[in-house]
Amino acid sequence: MSEYKNNNTFSFEITKRIPGSLGRAGIIHTPHGDIKTPAFISVGTKGEVRFVSMTDLKKINAQTMLSNGYHLRNISPEIAASGGLASWSGWDGPTMTDSGGFQVMSLGSGLGKVVSMEREKNVINTDPKERLAHVSEDGVSFLDPFTNQEDFIGPEESMQIQCRIGADIHMAYDELTSLADSYDYNVEALARTERWALRSLEEHQKLCDSLGYHQALYGVLQGGRWEDLRRSTAKKMAQMDFDGYGLGGAFLKESLGDILRWCNEELPESKPRHLLGLSRPDDILIGIEMGADTFDCVAPTREARHGKIYTRHGNINITKFADSDEKLDENCDCPTCQANWTRGQLRALLKSQDQEKKRQYYNLASMHNLRFIIRLTEEAREAVINGNFKEYKEEFLNNYFHK
Repeated sequence: MSEYKNNNTFSFEITKRIPGSLGRAGIIHTPHGDIKTPAFISVGTKGEVRFVSMTDLKKINAQTMLSNGYHLRNISPEIAASGGLASWSGWDGPTMTDSGGFQVMSLGSGLGKVVSMEREKNVINTDPKERLAHVSEDGVSFLDPFTNQEDFIGPEESMQIQCRIGADIHMAYDELTSLADSYDYNVEALARTERWALRSLEEHQKLCDSLGYHQALYGVLQGGRWEDLRRSTAKKMAQMDFDGYGLGGAFLKESLGDILRWCNEELPESKPRHLLGLSRPDDILIGIEMGADTFDCVAPTREARHGKIYTRHGNINITKFADSDEKLDENCDCPTCQANWTRGQLRALLKSQDQEKKRQYYNLASMHNLRFIIRLTEEAREAVINGNFKEYKEEFLNNYFHK
C-alpha cells in the first residue's frame, strides 16, 4: 500500500478540478492507505464481497471496501478483538461502513427495500405511522427479519457499532425518506437527522480512536428532492466537525445532478463527498461532474449473479448468448476477459445444475462487472487530470447508450 498506511491520519487533497463545474480529482488519505478519487467502492456487506476473494479484489484494482454496520452489528465485538475491519476481513486497504439507517428503515421494517434509483420498481408503505420500523427522537425500533425479535438502533448505538467494527470511514446516523414522503414529513425527518448528526459526532468523538488509529466520520445529507431543504441542511452540516459527507436519499433520476449541485455548492470544498448507493455509469459521471468523490452500490455484483453483464456498448443478458464465442467486452482488462472466457461459456456455467460451476460463474461475472465500474472511475479520474473530462463523458455515454 501507500506511504500513508497505518500513519493514524485522515485527510483529503484535491489534485485537479474540472473547469466550470464542481468536479475534481483528489486523494483521500486514511490509516490503511490512499483512495485516489473519483473512485468506486466495492460493497462487502458482511466483510467480504460475495463470490469475490480479497485476492480477486486486488486483481481488479479495487481500492476500498464498504461493509454494512447493520449486518455486522452482532459480531462487532469479535471484529474489534481482531483489530478492526481491515485485519478481521483480510482486506488490508481502506475500509468504510454505513450507519445501518437504510437497513433499519427497509430490511428491518419487513416491508422490502426503500425506493431508490437502483430499485425503482420496489414499493414502500407511504404512511410513516403504519411502517414496522418506528422512528422516534431516540432512534429506530424495528423487527429484525433474521431473528423475528424487536431491536433498536439510535445514533449512539450506530456509532458504538461502527467504532467497534473499526473502518477508516464511518457514516453518521440518518433517517432515510422515500420518494413518496411529503414535503412536510421531509422537513420533520431532516430536522431529526440533523439532531442525530450532532449526537453521532459527540458519541463518535468519544470512541473513534479505541482501536489505535483515527476513524473518520461523514455527515449524511438528506432532504429529498427539495432545493431549500438540501441547501439548508448542507449549510448546517458544513458547520459541524465532520471529516466528509455522505450524499444520501431517494432521488428521481432526472434530478440527481441538481440535487448534488445544491448540496455541493454549500459544502466545504476541502472535504470528500460520498454518493451513497449508485453505480450506473451515467449517474457516476454526473456525480463526478457535480462534485462527488466516491461511490458505492451492490448492483454490479447482484446484477452479475442474475445474468446482467456490463459492456462499453450497454448491458447484455448473458442468457441470450448460447454457443457465442464473443468476449464479454472488447478491450476489457478484467481477469475474466483476460482469461478469454466467452459469452457462451459463461452462459453455460450460469445455466449449469452443478453448483460449483454456478459459483464459478458468479465469481467471473462479478469480477467483470466490478472491474467495469472501477475502470470507469479510473478513466474519469485520468480525464479530469488531463483536462478532457467533458469529452470523455460524452464519448463514453454515446457508446454506452447507442449500441
